[in-house]
Amino acid sequence: MAKRDYYDVLGVGRQASDGEIKKAFRKKAMEHHPDRNRHDPKSEARFKEVNEAYDVLKDAQKKAAYDRFGHAAFENGNGASAGGFRGGPGMDFGSFSDVFDDLFGDFMSGGRGRGQRAARGSDLRYNLRLKLEEAFHGKQASITVPSSAACEVCHGTGAQGGAEPATCPTCSGHGKVRAQQGFFTVERTCPTCGGRGQIIKNPCTSCAGSGRVRKDRTLNVNIPAGVETGTRIRLAGEGEPGARGGPAGDLYIFIEVEAHPIFERDNQNLYCRIPVSMTTAALGGEIDAPTLDGGKMRVKVPAGVQSGKQLRLRGKGMPALRGAGAGDLYIELAVETPVNLSHRQRELLREFEEAGGDNSPETQDFFSRVKGFWEGMKG
Repeated sequence: MAKRDYYDVLGVGRQASDGEIKKAFRKKAMEHHPDRNRHDPKSEARFKEVNEAYDVLKDAQKKAAYDRFGHAAFENGNGASAGGFRGGPGMDFGSFSDVFDDLFGDFMSGGRGRGQRAARGSDLRYNLRLKLEEAFHGKQASITVPSSAACEVCHGTGAQGGAEPATCPTCSGHGKVRAQQGFFTVERTCPTCGGRGQIIKNPCTSCAGSGRVRKDRTLNVNIPAGVETGTRIRLAGEGEPGARGGPAGDLYIFIEVEAHPIFERDNQNLYCRIPVSMTTAALGGEIDAPTLDGGKMRVKVPAGVQSGKQLRLRGKGMPALRGAGAGDLYIELAVETPVNLSHRQRELLREFEEAGGDNSPETQDFFSRVKGFWEGMKG
């Protein structure tokens, strides 16, 4: 049976460009692939015909010979074997691998040699605990980061005496090996070299062939004022060094602010609970309120103040992490009942109680509501 014209097989004209020929081949190859036409016994023959046509037309020399002599250019041992897609154990996918290089990348043969590509280093995490005062003022912190550096004994090669690694005999330096699976040629990471393309025959005893050794680094880190628990600071390029000359990873510092014995924090605001004596609460007066910057402020206590009353000191809270300004400091007053009274103090309190008077409005309001509740229950 006479062979069909290769241009007709791909459905292109004789003046078609290389790009048009490749595009037509991809379309026809996917259309007639046996895996997509399992119930059509003729699909394999058409698929081979498409691959044979493209194997000739994609090559400038073969194409020129075909344009001049037709199919006769490849008969009687002239030129390449007709088709380029030979069956049996030695099956050569030839041009068909090109389309799968475009469609599936490393799945076919397009990934050769990528095992030696430089790899980026891992990111590192460092947990830094701060006191609330340090978070308020900011801090220049000195931290020690576990890392790795090039082995000085083998100069980073991983080989004894600094010798250069040898090319892997299994993959010939590609880092990948090929295996035949039906119609497909599949590439996998070389099991001998782990994808590096090189092996070390005599590993360095200092670094065990890794080329790197553990070495701690000390870094000075500027902690800005206003940080809080959960704040993350990124130091680019301060992580684990990359492999085979690759870039280093990043270092992430996670902040944890410790609890404070006097102040409580809520975002930018601070809260401080200060006890006041019963007489100060009744008569009014002044108290000294501490501030987180180490100072103190004189605060006026109004007469008749009750426990839980909050007084606000503007701008005395935490500074804003990004931007100007600061939060507020809230002073919560806690009226303290005296204990361990002397005989005279007891007498004075009894005299105060006997004197009576309309000076307990909260008590009167509460029992007024209770009385209404009891009467409602009786009704």
